[in-house]
Amino acid sequence: MASEKLIQKHMQSLGITREEAIQLIADDVAIDKGAKLFSLSPEQEKESKKARQADRKPTVYNFDTSKRKRAENSDKRFLIQNLQALLGQIQSEDVEVTNPEREIVFHFNGVKYKIVLSAPRS
Repeated sequence: MASEKLIQKHMQSLGITREEAIQLIADDVAIDKGAKLFSLSPEQEKESKKARQADRKPTVYNFDTSKRKRAENSDKRFLIQNLQALLGQIQSEDVEVTNPEREIVFHFNGVKYKIVLSAPRS
């Protein structure tokens, strides 16, 4: 059974009788265990569900980066072209530029190598 302090607290704070306070406590326990004591009408249930949903407003910002053009780095292109020419002179096996500003793949003595050119900001 509910404690006397809790019954008294409900009686004073809510201004209800002792029997109503005991019933309130019993209903709380039943609801905590999953009982559906107070059901809503279909219209009320629909409104309740609508109130619990978040707004579906469209975003104000746009992440479309397809229009953005990446600036070319002519210095890196120059270095890659010269490395390709140098590798072509050193050995006769295939030299492939996979990215004109970044990467060269080649074979030397039957082993595949890759040179990746980077320009750190520091």
